[in-house]
Amino acid sequence: MKKLLNTLYVTTQGAYLAKEGETVVVSVNRETRLQVPLHTLGGIVCFGQVSCSPFLMGFCAERGVGLSYLTEHGRFLARVQGPVSGNVLLRREQYRRADDGDGSAAVARGVLIGKVANSRTVLQRALRDHGGKADVVALEDAAKRLRTSLDRLQGAASVDTLRGIEGDAAGTYFGVFDHLITSQKEDFQFHARSRRPPLDNINCLLSFLYTLLMHDVRGALESVGLDPAVGFLHRDRPGRPGLALDLMEEFRPVLADRLALSLVNLGVVKKNGFRKTETGAVLMDDETRKALLIAYQKRKQEEIMHPYLGEKVEFGLLPFVQALLLARHLRGDLDGYPPFLWK
Repeated sequence: MKKLLNTLYVTTQGAYLAKEGETVVVSVNRETRLQVPLHTLGGIVCFGQVSCSPFLMGFCAERGVGLSYLTEHGRFLARVQGPVSGNVLLRREQYRRADDGDGSAAVARGVLIGKVANSRTVLQRALRDHGGKADVVALEDAAKRLRTSLDRLQGAASVDTLRGIEGDAAGTYFGVFDHLITSQKEDFQFHARSRRPPLDNINCLLSFLYTLLMHDVRGALESVGLDPAVGFLHRDRPGRPGLALDLMEEFRPVLADRLALSLVNLGVVKKNGFRKTETGAVLMDDETRKALLIAYQKRKQEEIMHPYLGEKVEFGLLPFVQALLLARHLRGDLDGYPPFLWK
């Protein structure tokens, strides 16, 4: 089993990353702030005005360490990547399957079953943990409707039909999302999902976490030899990582939504950590961003029993495990793609 490695998040503006031997050195104003052995890292994410030496870029590419650049507030800019690894026959099969309607629907169905089932589990856990604070009737009704959506997904024959069912399920889930916020209600009200830009505090948290998740999923797909750009549910579009968007669907409720709710409900993040710009976009400050990154790293280190493998794995390895299972399905080793189902 692959070992869970750390991700180095660099948020200090003006930081410079360089290679020194087998390590990454982070300096600010020519003063060394951190030195980390590269073999302990699975990825490096740079926010805002952070620069890297060409030698470090080449070293990361050689060792398979993902190096991503985001704006200071979390919008993806670019990713440095070395030679594409993996079996070319696997990628050719991926492309053939993506061009086949039935083949695409089969994979998309598995992904969406995972997403809807995990969304339903989020609601059920809220009922169990916060039944006295939440609107029980609304959450129970939404959970029943998501159960119906799961049944409909089983019988859907085309990708377009699957998308329609997923849209209804997402509307149901986010329609009761505000009920999952049990503290700081006035400061973190959720009315609807908004992005590019996020228009309220909770959407700002969600968008940032989705960006982090995207980085991890994309790296996992590349590590098993799949092309992150060619998806089955999300169709080809220049610059869009369609397969990464596909695979991260089943992780959104588990690794992003649930964590955002915990940060708010436990008071880890506060209203004063966010500000609204003249355009209406909501941004988080540096301290809030750091608290979120720490919480995300801790979440990735927690273990869970994988329902298909029957063994414990860290949350942070779930994207790699699912990418590996998808690759095995495309190779013909598995009859279908087994999605990750959170219990």
